[in-house]
Order: sequence, then C-alpha cells, then structure tokens
Amino acid sequence: MKDPESAPKPDLAALQRRLAEFAAARDWQRYHTPKNLVSALSVEASELVEIFQWLTPDESARVMSDPETAHRVTDEVADVLAYLLQLCEVLGIDPLSALDAKIDRNERRFPAREKP
Repeated sequence: MKDPESAPKPDLAALQRRLAEFAAARDWQRYHTPKNLVSALSVEASELVEIFQWLTPDESARVMSDPETAHRVTDEVADVLAYLLQLCEVLGIDPLSALDAKIDRNERRFPAREKP
C-alpha cells in the first residue's frame, strides 16, 4: 500500500493508463462503452450527492472534519473522477484541454464586473 504523504502525485495521463490497464486485466473493456460509462458516472455522482442530501449548508461546509464522512466523500470523488477519465479515454477527449477551453468560453460569456 502506498504512503500518500511520500508518494509522488500521479498525472492525469498516468491515472488514465492505470484505469485502462486495470480494466484490461479483468477483460472489462467490452463493458466500457460511452453509454455504460456515462451511466456509471451518473450513479457515482448520485452517491456523492447522497452524502450531502440532508445536510445544512454549514454542515456541508464541515463535512471533511468527520473522518468517516471525509473517507466516504473522498471515495465517491475518486469514483466520479475514475469514470469521467475512462469516458474521456474512450471518446478521445483530453479532459484538461476540454476544461481549459470551457473556462475560456465562460470567461467570454460571463465577463467579470469591473470593480468600483
């Protein structure tokens, strides 16, 4: 098991490779169609929502202060990211470039107000 404090942080491409290798070793690629991956992504995002569903805004802001809840949130975030990265791999989308382009479009669509 890796020590999270001392291990170097992997890059996105390395994580995508690990996910692809994990699926290939189990012969799961045939299930990793865009439709199935989007469905799984939606389920995992819903599991993340479930953690926050009945929390007040203040409780939700402190969710990471409880170790058990923090662990659940972290796991669900990882699941959402894993399925999103697998979807990007299958569709040939560079997620960082896609996000960069989307931020550019949003900056043009929603210009910042000038400060007085």
